[in-house]
Amino acid sequence: MTSDDQQSKYAIHAASREGQTNLVESLLNADPKLISLRDDDDRLPLHWATSYSRLDIVQLLCERKGVEIDAQDGAGWTALMMASSIKHGDTLVDFLLSKGADVDVKTNNGQTALHFTASKENLDTARKLIAHKASARVKDKRGQLPLHRAAAVGNVPIIKLLLEQRSPVDATDIDGSTALHHSIAEGHGAAALALLQAGAVTDKRDASGKLAIDLAPDAKVRAYVLRAAEEEGLEVVVS
Repeated sequence: MTSDDQQSKYAIHAASREGQTNLVESLLNADPKLISLRDDDDRLPLHWATSYSRLDIVQLLCERKGVEIDAQDGAGWTALMMASSIKHGDTLVDFLLSKGADVDVKTNNGQTALHFTASKENLDTARKLIAHKASARVKDKRGQLPLHRAAAVGNVPIIKLLLEQRSPVDATDIDGSTALHHSIAEGHGAAALALLQAGAVTDKRDASGKLAIDLAPDAKVRAYVLRAAEEEGLEVVVS
C-alpha cells in the first residue's frame, strides 16, 4: 500500500486526531463501517479522538451504531484508559463513564485505568473511577498496584485515596518493592511519611536485599524520612 493509499484508508483516524468533526461525520455518513476500522496500531477512530482530547468527536462516535466503548488497541488500551492518562481529561472521563465504560479492563500488561491516573497524578479522575467501583487492589504483570505508581510519583492525596479503598500498603511487586520502597527511592519524603502513618512496615527487603530506607537517593531524603517518622512516634528499621 502506498503512502497516499494509507492516508486515504485511515482518513477517519487522521480526522479524529486532528479534531475535524465535520469530516469525521461525513466519512461515517458515507461508510458507517468506518467506526470499526482499525489502523496499523490496531486503533479505532475512538482511540485517536480520545487520546487527542477531541470530546466533540468522541461524543459523535459514541452516538453511532457499532461503537465499542471498551474496545482495546494493540497494547490493550481502552478509550477510558487514554482519557484517564490525560491531564485535565475529566470531561472525557465523565462522558465515557456515562456511556458505561468498564473501569477494570486490563491492558496487555495488566494495568487498569486507575494505574494510569495514579501515574499521571489525576486525583479527580481517580475519585471518579473509584466512585464507579474501580478496584485499588489490581496488580499488573509487574506486580504493581496503583498504589506503587502513586508512591513513585509522590502523590500523597492519591496514596491516601487508594489506602481508603483497601489497597494493601505492604504489597510487593516482582522486584520485592513495596510502595514505601518506591516513594523513598524516588525521594518523596512526604509520600513515605503518609505510608508510614498508614502502617507500612519498614523491615521488608526487596529482591536485592534493600530496606526501603536504604534506597534514599541522598542523605537529605534519608534524614527527612527518619526525622519525620520520629516526630510521629513511628519506628523505621535501618540496616
